Amino acid sequence: MEEPGLLARAALKLTAWTERWIPDAFIFALLATVIVFVAAIAWTPSSPLQVIDAWGNGFWDLITFTLQMALIIITGHVLATSAPMGNAIRTIASWPTTPRGAVALVAFFAMFTSWFNWGFSLIFSAVLAKELARRIEGVDYRALAAASMLGLGSIWAQGLSGSAALQMATPGALQPQIRDIVAAGGLVPGGLIPFRHTIFLWQSLTSVAIEIVVVTIVMWLATPPAGKAKTARVLGIELGTAELEAPSPKSQAPGPGQWLEYSPLLNLAMVALGAIYLVRYFNRAPEPLNAITLNTLNFAFLMLGVLLHRTPARLMHAVQAAVPAVWGVILQFPFYAGIAAIITTTHLNERLANAFVSISTPQTFPAVVAIYSAVLGVFVPSGGSKWVIEAPYVIAAAHELQVHLGWVVTSYDLGEALANLLQPFWMLPTLGMFGLRARDVMGYTFIVALALAPVVLLLVTLLGATLPYPL
Repeated sequence: MEEPGLLARAALKLTAWTERWIPDAFIFALLATVIVFVAAIAWTPSSPLQVIDAWGNGFWDLITFTLQMALIIITGHVLATSAPMGNAIRTIASWPTTPRGAVALVAFFAMFTSWFNWGFSLIFSAVLAKELARRIEGVDYRALAAASMLGLGSIWAQGLSGSAALQMATPGALQPQIRDIVAAGGLVPGGLIPFRHTIFLWQSLTSVAIEIVVVTIVMWLATPPAGKAKTARVLGIELGTAELEAPSPKSQAPGPGQWLEYSPLLNLAMVALGAIYLVRYFNRAPEPLNAITLNTLNFAFLMLGVLLHRTPARLMHAVQAAVPAVWGVILQFPFYAGIAAIITTTHLNERLANAFVSISTPQTFPAVVAIYSAVLGVFVPSGGSKWVIEAPYVIAAAHELQVHLGWVVTSYDLGEALANLLQPFWMLPTLGMFGLRARDVMGYTFIVALALAPVVLLLVTLLGATLPYPL
C-alpha cells in the first residue's frame, strides 16, 4: 500500500486541530469590534461615549456594498448551476484518471475561475469536485472539497471581483473621508485607482500565474493515496445530483402564467436589453477598463445567468438555492462598517499609519501590508469590509513612504487571500454542499497557506520595486 508523503501526513494531522481551536467566523467580527473599541479609547483622545457614537453612526454605512457582495455570491451560484456549465463540468470531470490528478484539476479550476468571479468559482469548483468524487475511485473527498475553495485562498482578490480593487475603482464604494486620503490633495484625481493600476498590472498578472502553479503542485503532493484516503462513501456522504437538476413544470397542462415561467421569451428579452445597455455603457467610457465597477460586473453576470438558464423558472430556482449562502455577509458586514467608522472617526487610522511608517521602508512596505492583511483577515474575513478598515491608514502610509498605490492594493489582496486559508468564513457556502465541517478541509488549506505565504512576500517585494509612486 502506498504511504502518504510528508505534505499529505501534515494535512491529515492538521484537520483535527482546526475544529478544536477555530471558532465561528461571526465570533471574529465581534472580537474585532471589541479590540478596535479598546484601541480607540487607549490610543486616541476619544471618550468611550464618542467611540460608541462613531460605531453606531457608521454601522449601516456599507448597506450598498453588502448587497453588492451578496449579489456576487448569488450571480456566481446562478452561473455555476446553469445547464451549459453542468455540461462543461461533466466534460472536465472526464479528464483525470487518478486521485491526485482529480484534486490538482479542481485546485486549478478553482483558482482560474476565481479570477473572473469568486462566487462563481466557489460553486463551480464544488460541483466539479462532487462530480469527480463520483467518478474517481479512491479519491479523498476532503482533499477535493479543500481544493474547490482554493481560489478564495489565492488569486480571487486579484481578479475582476476583487473587492479592494473594485472599491478603489468604483465611485461611492468608499466613505468620502477615505477618498480624501487616497486623493492626497488632488494627487490622485477623485481618490480613484482604476483597474489598469491594480489587477491589470503585468506584475499582478505574473503573481497570479505563479500562485496557480505553486498551489496546484502543493495540492498534488498533499493528496493522500487511495489506501489512506477517506472517500465520500467512507464518510457516509450521499453525493446525489441535486445541484445540476432543473425544475420541471408542475402540471402537464400549465396555465398562461406558468407557461411564461417555462418559456425563454422573457429571458431573451431581458438579455437583449442588458446587452444593449452594456455595449452603450462601455462605448461611452473614455477608458473601458476604468468603467468596470461592482455594479457593472454584477449586472453582466446576472444577464449571463439569465441567458444560460433560459427560462424564468430555472433562474428563480437557481437564485433560491443561492440565497442561503449570503447570510454571513448580511449579518457581519454592518459590524465591519462600525469598526471602520471607529477607526476613521477617532483618527485611529492616523496612529496606525504612523506605526506602519515607523517599521517600514518603501521596499518593505508591500510585504508589511501583506502580512498585516493576512493577520487582520483572520478577524475580519471579508476582503471588501476589511479594506474599508485598512484603507485609511494603509494608503496614508503609502503616501508617506511614496509607494505605488495600486501595488499597495495588490499587496493587500495577496495577503488577504491567505487569511481565507486560515479561517472558515468563506468556506461556509460550499461546506453545506459537501456535507463536511471546517475541520475536514482546513488541514489541507493550512498546508497551502504555509507554502504560499513566503511566495507572496517574495512577489510583493520584488515586483513592487518595479513600480513608481503614486500610480
